[in-house]
Amino acid sequence: MKVALIGDVHANLPALEAVLNHAHEQGVEAIWNVGDFVGYGAFPDEVVRRLKQEEALSIVGNYDSKVLRFKKKQKQWRKKKRLEKYLAFMWAYKNLSKKSRKYLRFLSKEMRIKVKGRRVLLTHGSPKSSEEHLAPDTPDEYLRELAQIAQADVIICGHSHRPFVRQVDGVWFINTGSVGRPDDGDPRACYAILEIDSESIQVQHYRLEYDVERAVAATISGGCAKVTLRVWLYFYFFFLPFFFLPFFFLPFLPFLPFLFLSFLPFLAMSSFPFVSLAVPLIGGSDGL
Repeated sequence: MKVALIGDVHANLPALEAVLNHAHEQGVEAIWNVGDFVGYGAFPDEVVRRLKQEEALSIVGNYDSKVLRFKKKQKQWRKKKRLEKYLAFMWAYKNLSKKSRKYLRFLSKEMRIKVKGRRVLLTHGSPKSSEEHLAPDTPDEYLRELAQIAQADVIICGHSHRPFVRQVDGVWFINTGSVGRPDDGDPRACYAILEIDSESIQVQHYRLEYDVERAVAATISGGCAKVTLRVWLYFYFFFLPFFFLPFFFLPFLPFLPFLFLSFLPFLAMSSFPFVSLAVPLIGGSDGL
């Protein structure tokens, strides 16, 4: 059986299309996807729909799960998450259709498949956690521990965005690499082809050029950059003035109580209109 192993597409449709076209040219019989459909790229809904159309066997990734929780967690994450991650979650959530969200919610965190008598486990991170990174330099001793947990002959994962193939005590560990956001120094799209039968297992990774200009242009024109701009405008026009305000009023400090009392009636009547102007800069249909 010949299978395309993909993962960590991260809403990069041009990269996914290059991978799928190449995989079909190689004559693959199935596509197995270890999750993280969305995040960072400009095509979250298109990626979900395309993989559904391909009838890929998919599991949910940690980014997918977080995007689905965005509406409930947005206030908490706005304070705790790094700006680029927060924006990635917000963009993906707002640009996923209800149908795609529903599809992602029903995906499992792992999947077990039996092929030619061999037990295969699909997991996003590791058999322990969807957020654990397995890398080319993960110690053999730790992989042995994971093999005991997994109880599988082949363990296929992603998440670290670093492709590798390792065999420890007869158990195969395959990291697909990242289709849409590689993190191993090679920016090309990455995926693997697995050939598996009762006699042997063969794995080969491929690196593919794709239309980067299209991906970047879509990020800018589609709104990802606009979302970032809106947040920074909110910061510069709402928070930053308050930082410098004390320095501005320093020479007038002795007269400040009198100035405040003079302007109090006007402030009460206006109800601070600048707040209503600033908040929509990060606002949206979901009340952000």
